[in-house]
Amino acid sequence: MGRGKVEMRRIENKISRQVTFAKRRNGLLKKAYELSLLCDAEVALIIFSGRGRLFEFSSSSCMYKTLERYRTCNSNSQEATPPLESEINYQEYLKLKTRVEFLQSSQRNILGEDLGPLSMKELDQIENQIDASLKHIRSKRNQVLLDQLFELKSKEQELQDENNDLRKKLQDTTSCCGENAVHMSWQDGGQCSSRVLHPEHDTSMQIGYPRAYMDQLNNRDHVACERPGGGSSAGWI
Repeated sequence: MGRGKVEMRRIENKISRQVTFAKRRNGLLKKAYELSLLCDAEVALIIFSGRGRLFEFSSSSCMYKTLERYRTCNSNSQEATPPLESEINYQEYLKLKTRVEFLQSSQRNILGEDLGPLSMKELDQIENQIDASLKHIRSKRNQVLLDQLFELKSKEQELQDENNDLRKKLQDTTSCCGENAVHMSWQDGGQCSSRVLHPEHDTSMQIGYPRAYMDQLNNRDHVACERPGGGSSAGWI
């Protein structure tokens, strides 16, 4: 049965941590010694424990010689890097400068400037480029106009629908008011006619014939007087 995989995290138990440190430290020192012996390599190993105790191994006679060699190689690599980066930056600068000059020259040619050194082929290319740009600009302008027209039509339709709704509401309100007015006038007319057709009787005391009957007799006598012959007694004579 194989050994299980050890989880790579800090060991919380202090005793277990010290035991593991001692075992792995010895194994690391052994590996460094074997590497220097088998491969004829110059190896330097420095270890500080959790308590600050130093453990070291050097394949050479002195640790300081190995450290000095490391410092020299590191400083040389750092000094050699800036010239390389400067050269790359300078080459990039030259490329960008050439590109900017070409774009500026093309812009002047499109504006109709500095056309003297250009050949017929280059002039045709500039003309075709300008025509293509004009077509693209006109197409974009027409598209913008169509979008604006569609938006205006949509707003017009919305306003028309709103106007129709308001007109319908106004007609409904007017018709309701008209029906109410006719109904009220009909009721008022019925009440007035009832008053005319059915007058209230006068309960006051009267002496003699009623006034309406006397007016009827007077009207009959007046009509008889207006007949030829001068009166109602002319027929008897």
